[in-house]
Amino acid sequence: MIIRIILLLIVAAFCGSIGMALVGYNKKGCMASIAVGFIGAILGTYLSDLLGLPILLTLKVGGVNFPIIWAIIGAVVFSLPLSLLFGGRK
Repeated sequence: MIIRIILLLIVAAFCGSIGMALVGYNKKGCMASIAVGFIGAILGTYLSDLLGLPILLTLKVGGVNFPIIWAIIGAVVFSLPLSLLFGGRK
């Protein structure tokens, strides 16, 4: 059970860090990447359902399907306002 949670956190951190890097918002650490990855997964999945688009490239971790592509897209959408408010790359 603990291994599954750790794997899910690693996948979320990976997706969140890619999303933040695409936007240029790289001022935060690993915990922020994990949070942005999970929020990105929720936001991206919501956007795909809203637009009627299919779920692309899911990774099943501990019985939970984690949408990789939509998590990255959601992380970009979530990180963009953060980057504009708090400053991105300098």
